[in-house]
Amino acid sequence: MRRTLVGLYAYLAFLIVMLIWLPIMGAIAVFDRGNLRRRGQWMRRFGRVTSRLAPMWRFRVEGRGPADIRERAYVVVSNHVAAGDPFLLSSLPWDMRWIAKRSLFQSPGLGWLMKLGGDLPVVRGEGASVRPMMAKARATLASGLPIMIFPEGTRTSDGSVGRFKDGAFELAIASGAPILPVVIAGTERCMPKGAWFFGDTDAAVRVLAPIPTAGLTAADPSGPGSR
Repeated sequence: MRRTLVGLYAYLAFLIVMLIWLPIMGAIAVFDRGNLRRRGQWMRRFGRVTSRLAPMWRFRVEGRGPADIRERAYVVVSNHVAAGDPFLLSSLPWDMRWIAKRSLFQSPGLGWLMKLGGDLPVVRGEGASVRPMMAKARATLASGLPIMIFPEGTRTSDGSVGRFKDGAFELAIASGAPILPVVIAGTERCMPKGAWFFGDTDAAVRVLAPIPTAGLTAADPSGPGSR
């Protein structure tokens, strides 16, 4: 009974915050359209506020990231465990523009926020979608704003880390941007894949050391473990 009541409270809090955020982000998108950093800041604030209002979620960040991440663009890559991952990653102390599958942008409410936040939709394997997305991602990195990608392409179904697709690493090499790996643990209990309920959990994201891409070429991502 308690779990049901807490879950209903979390859904209600999520809805209320979303209704507050939509007009705010809509106004920012109209009057400050070119400022992707500001639009992204408000999107990540949405993630932080909603996760703090969910009493069953306890998130923490381990590590602070490179000292220059607010001035220099990085390609941030993370394993993808569950639907709660973006909320946990919103706790990271820097701004990012996210790349996500197009279907997420088509969902009412959250999809609208992602569009207003300036995130980039893509249909994996569809060149007509991938090419313009990559061009926008390169322009974003050139402006000094980090890009966030889940290189597995989808959430894990059994807790193991899937094979990484090459796109994130090709983007980093082409742009000369370092790769910043982060590791998520615990979110599989936040909102398991295919479940409608919020779970009680402690989850963490750990920031690892950046990986330079200087001197690498387009042939380098296609080593062992990639496809």
